Amino acid sequence: MADILGVVFRRFASGTVTSDVTFSSHVEGNTLVLGDVNISRSVLFLAAVTAATDLGLKVLFFTQTPFQSLPVSLRASIPGLKLESLKNVKFVYVKTLEELVEDVASLHELASDAASPPSLIIVDSLDHYLLGSRVGPLQDALSPVAHVAALLHDTAAFLTQILQKRADGQGLCRVMVSFESECEGTRDSEALAPELLLSVLDRYLQVRCTLEEVKGDREAGQNEWQVYLSTMCPSRVQQWHMLLQAGGVLEFSPVIDGERQILDQPDKSMKQENERFGDG
Repeated sequence: MADILGVVFRRFASGTVTSDVTFSSHVEGNTLVLGDVNISRSVLFLAAVTAATDLGLKVLFFTQTPFQSLPVSLRASIPGLKLESLKNVKFVYVKTLEELVEDVASLHELASDAASPPSLIIVDSLDHYLLGSRVGPLQDALSPVAHVAALLHDTAAFLTQILQKRADGQGLCRVMVSFESECEGTRDSEALAPELLLSVLDRYLQVRCTLEEVKGDREAGQNEWQVYLSTMCPSRVQQWHMLLQAGGVLEFSPVIDGERQILDQPDKSMKQENERFGDG
């Protein structure tokens, strides 16, 4: 969700952010994160941590690969943080797309559950789930991605209705999915054009977060990325610079008119962010 990523980037900025980096409230915040699988996973984890610890939201994190420890970028960026402190994050390890679909569909049962539904549903590396999978009534190659994307979108909308009833109209549930666009398609022997997959995902995930690696100071152990948050309707793009330091610290700074912004003004309080997202 775009606003949560904005909070993440401010949270891990090298200073405080002077400009308004939020999207309009009319923009639906389901987000597709595109880029290298390792760096996108770090961004997803930062989003989960920020949503859970700073905003007090419940997070559901689907992944094929269990986390044995905190990512190095997170350990370095938040010294002393431990996995057990992420009490609002539930990690669900599912190996196949069929299992993922079944687990997401079961979230509709929360309508009669006393427990609070998640406010953020994260799916790590959706392209890995799609390889070799067949889910949905259609038999074409795009059917699995359309089926799971529509299910995630509709489930988030359904849970939003529950959260709004329980949180005086302030609760929201959004989806964040990572995807490596250079995957080989949904069949073992079939190459499916990435733009076709992305066109389907864009129907349900209206915000893109694109991570593009740029040349950094390799000798100093620094890796750099340009980060683009964009929406189609209304068309809007926010640009950030992301730096992975030699020690594993991730730092962000906004790019204004092609130049990095000088970060020297007080940031908005987390209380304001909580009011924006609701109590979850």
